[in-house]
Parts: sequence; structure tokens; C-alpha cells
Amino acid sequence: MDVTEGALLWSPSDQVQARAHITAYQSRIGLDGDYDTLWQWSVTDLEGFWNSIWTHFDVLGFHANGPVVTGHEMPDVHWFAGSTLNYARNALRHDPARVALIATDESGERRPITYGELNREVARVAAGLRELGVGQGDRVAAYLPNIPEAVIGFLATASLGAIWSSCSPDFGVSAVVDRFAQIEPAVLLAVDEYRYNGRSFDRSDAVASIAAALPNLRALVLVADLDAVPGTAAVSWASLGAGTSAREPEFTEVPFEHPLWVLYSSGTTGLPKPIVQGHGGIVLEHLKELSLHVDVGQDDTLFWFTTTGWMMWNLLVGGLLVGSTTVLYDGSPAHPDPLALWRLAADTRITHFGVSAAFLTAGAKQDLRPADELDLSALRFVGSTGSPLPPEGFAWVYERVGSDVLLGSVSGGTDVCTAFLGSVPLLPVRAGVLPCRQLGARVEAYDPAGKPLVDEVGELVVTAPMPSMPVMFWNDADRSRYREAYFDMFPGVWRHGDWVRIRPDGGAVVYGRSDSTLNRGGVRMGTADFYRIVEGFAEIADSLVVDTGQLGSEGRLLLFVVPAAGETLDDEVIARLRSTLRSELSPRHVPDETRVVRGVPRTLSGKKLEVPVRRILLGADPDKVANRGALVDPDILDEYRP
Repeated sequence: MDVTEGALLWSPSDQVQARAHITAYQSRIGLDGDYDTLWQWSVTDLEGFWNSIWTHFDVLGFHANGPVVTGHEMPDVHWFAGSTLNYARNALRHDPARVALIATDESGERRPITYGELNREVARVAAGLRELGVGQGDRVAAYLPNIPEAVIGFLATASLGAIWSSCSPDFGVSAVVDRFAQIEPAVLLAVDEYRYNGRSFDRSDAVASIAAALPNLRALVLVADLDAVPGTAAVSWASLGAGTSAREPEFTEVPFEHPLWVLYSSGTTGLPKPIVQGHGGIVLEHLKELSLHVDVGQDDTLFWFTTTGWMMWNLLVGGLLVGSTTVLYDGSPAHPDPLALWRLAADTRITHFGVSAAFLTAGAKQDLRPADELDLSALRFVGSTGSPLPPEGFAWVYERVGSDVLLGSVSGGTDVCTAFLGSVPLLPVRAGVLPCRQLGARVEAYDPAGKPLVDEVGELVVTAPMPSMPVMFWNDADRSRYREAYFDMFPGVWRHGDWVRIRPDGGAVVYGRSDSTLNRGGVRMGTADFYRIVEGFAEIADSLVVDTGQLGSEGRLLLFVVPAAGETLDDEVIARLRSTLRSELSPRHVPDETRVVRGVPRTLSGKKLEVPVRRILLGADPDKVANRGALVDPDILDEYRP
């Protein structure tokens, strides 16, 4: 599909704008004007904006009348001093008769759970955790797939003021231990097996090894038969709080910044950073993001394909905060065929459907036509994240999925568990462009001297604090790791590590990670440009590009390509590829060498390992540049030795 960046693909009708939740919000706060006026206010009057989010969504908790933000410079700022609340209380307050969750898997079975049933299960499990000695500040870790027990376990943990952390069962033992050992959990929730792509994977030995590596563990709780993991003293999920008759949990009100969960950086180099976010910051941010930007409400059904090891799972569970029905899917996105998730959307009448950019571009390459084969009339929003979505991916959604959906390509990260850039139902969608900077996110592009840029590529920075920024890293008492991660280049300004161009209209184009950006003859080039062209070839399934240049010296530009099924990447294809890169991008984009490989190294959340591969090519040991347990294919790095 030939489409140019910036081509207009969709504009919100008067009806769409009138029914949008952000329109009701704007009316309530009494601020007239366009979206840019609203955004400018949200990032300059932090007290007024974040107070309005608390009030508009009627957040349950004690709102102290003190200042919203204290402190002078990031990261030494604090939010809502003296205020208290509980995430779980806000997530579970909805009509008990309404459906909260729909659990489904590759078998096609559907299990609806109402808010009333969810409350009772959370109360039971919270009572069971309390009996195991879990209290405020203790950690509960989970080695679970995307199933209701994971949501219930999280809400039960949060209700107690304890701290949640999860990994999906496709993580290797070392990757899990590298994460959980840092936070010393009191309880581990686990399954002994999971299913993916029609196969069952036994994890009993892995669970036993993980439990043995956590010396402070008080209990292992199995969502399985107790005999499934021999050699461990386990408690059954069904036995947790079996004697309680409570229909609702008891909620421990905690300070606004009290830790809610621990997320982790990808762990491609060294130990993953344990990122701690607080109850209050997440409640306000997810209400804002899901309601005002994604436009989710109580009558909607929200889905995002994710595992419990990715921050999108945490955001997906946030649908409960706005009272929507949340669809949990456990399995492969392409089993038994590439239309599996689209079929799920049709069958469950999903209104908000989120996936990765790679999923959408794969659909475009396969010329899938979901709207021709399925009833997707309920769909109002298609979300894309994980990497930049190329213009052709945008065009495919509007041609093959729905001409009147809001396509929300978003860019953010685990670090804030939300998006900095994305869509809003007040603005048009243009190919390859993220329509806006999100409310409360003061995003700019900086040059190396810290000067703001407009319509030029620069470092993506955030120049005002957001409440979902980490309250800390675990085991980082002096905050040195925290400062180094985000504030080393521009003191007091959050540097995210992406290249971005802020357009004059306020939209943005993201070009990939700035720490893996290519520099040819002094010209900086984002990897997203390469992938758009290279992976547009039908013969190529995947690719990775690396520049081995170092400070003061020009390096080699290496392109790694994976053949599509049944294809051979011969000299003719490579020559066409080089010619296309030259004509579509520039002569600087023509690689010095193109290598055919069997696969691209990716983390379990789907991110390409550009920086670790670059380090291998410069002579580093593959075993030291990345945690193999955090990779989809642990052995694939060996193909990238010099």
C-alpha cells in the first residue's frame, strides 16, 4: 500500500467528537478551545490539571488540600502529599451485575466474570494472602499467564497495600530470578504449565527452581494441582481464604506514592531495573489515558494483546478503573490462523482492540482482510504500540479493518506505564504520525545542547513531571540509578531514549531508540526508516540494522534480514533492496553488508535488540550483553558474532 507520511486517513465526525469522553471532561472544567489549548494548560498548570482528573473521575480516597506537586526539579518531586487511596478500591467499585472480565484462550472458550464475582474472589484471595502473613509493603510475585487469577491476585495484593510484580511463564528461570530476587517476594503465585500455539509447555521444574532461588519466600501458591511441582511445599489457589464469607475486600488506604507494583526494564544489559510506580500516580494516569485518549467508557469492551510480563498488561487491567469490560487472552495471536485475534474481536464485540505494530504490519504484508471476513462493526479504536507503526500500517488498518475507527499509534514505555504520544478523538489521523502529545505530558524534542526543536529530529524529553513516573527504583536508596537512567544528559529533564520529531501542528513522528540510532557522515538516521522499507519486501519477514560506528570514527552499516517462509534472499533480491533504500531514503542508507539470518533477537515483549547486537559486533561476549532468559530465542544471538 503506497502512502506518504502525513497523508490524511481519518477525521473525527461531529458525532464522534460530541460523544467523546474528553469532550465531556472539557465541558466540565470549563476550558474552551481546541486540543492544543487544552494540552498547553495541562502541562503548565500541573496543580489545576491533575486536581481536575481526581475530581472529574470521582477518585475514591482522601484528597488532602495541600499542594499537588512539591519539589523544584525532577526527579526530586512528590505528588499529593497527605492524600491516601487504594487502586483496588477504585477498580472494584462498579455495578456488581456488569461483566468485568472475559477470559479466553486458544480453545475459544469464554469465561465472563462480573464485578460482583470479581469482588468476592479478590476478597477471598486477599484473606488467604493475609493468612500467609502478607501485609502492607510486602511483595507478591506472580509467574502467571494472562488469566483471571493474575488480575485477582494483583487486586488482592493491592487491596492489602502489598506490592505486585509479575512475569509471564514463557520467561526463563534466570530472567525471572534476576527480577524477583531483587524485590524478595513473600509469596509466589505460579502455574505449572501454559499453552501457546497449540502446544503445552511444562513449567514445573522452572517453578521449583524459581522458588528455591527466593530465600525469603514464605509460600508458593499454585494455580494447578499441588502435585504438579514436586519437592515444594505449595498452597493451592482454591484453598486461599477458603473460610471467608466476605463479599468485598477490606481496602488498606495508603499514601498517594505508596508502591503499587514493580515493573522491569527489558534486561537486555545487566540486571533489569526494578521500576516502582505508586497507587495514586497510576490511578490518575490510567483514568486519563484510557478515558480521555483511548476513549474507553463503561459501555465498552477493551482488549490488548499482551502477557503479564509487559506493561501493557498493567494498562489493560486499568480498564477496570473506568468500568469497562476487559478481555483477557491467553495464547498465540496467530493460532490457529492469522485472523485469530480479529475473530475474537468479532465474537466478543470488542470496541477497543490493541496489538503491537509488528502484528499490524504482518497483517498488511499478508494482505489480510479482517473486515471482509468478519463483523467488526463494534470496533471504534485500534491501538498500536511496541515500535513505530509505518505509514503503510496506518493505511492497511483503514483499508482492511475499518474506515471509521480511531487508530491510536502510541509511544511511551514501561518507565511511566503509559504513553507520552498518541491519539485523541478530537484530532485527525495521518499516516505515520502520532496526532498529539498526551495531556499532562510535556514532551519536546531536544538537540544535544538541550535546545527545543520544531520539525527537526531530536531527543524525546519530558520537561515537566508526571505522577506515574517512578517513585523509585527498588534497592536504589540514593536514587543514583534512577538519575542515571533518565536525567544524566539533561539535568532536571527526563530523557526517554527515543528520537522524535515534533511537527508544527503538535503531532509527532518517532524514529526509534536514540541509543541505537545510526550516524552516517554526521547525519542521524532512525532505524524505523530502514524497517519500513526493508520489511515492505514480500521476501523479507524481519530485519535488524546496526551501525558499528563509535565516537570519532565511522563504522560499518550492517543489515540483517530474515527470509519470509518459502523465500530465498538471493543476489537479485538484495540488489533490489539496496536500490530501493538508495532511492526511497538516501545513499547513506545503503548498508555496507547485508547478511541473511534465521531470526532477529527480540525480548519477550517483542523489542529488537539493536544495542546488544551492536556491542557483539564490536567484540563483546554474547553471554554478557543480554540476559538470554529474557529473549524469545535464547540462542539467536550466536548468529551475530563477527
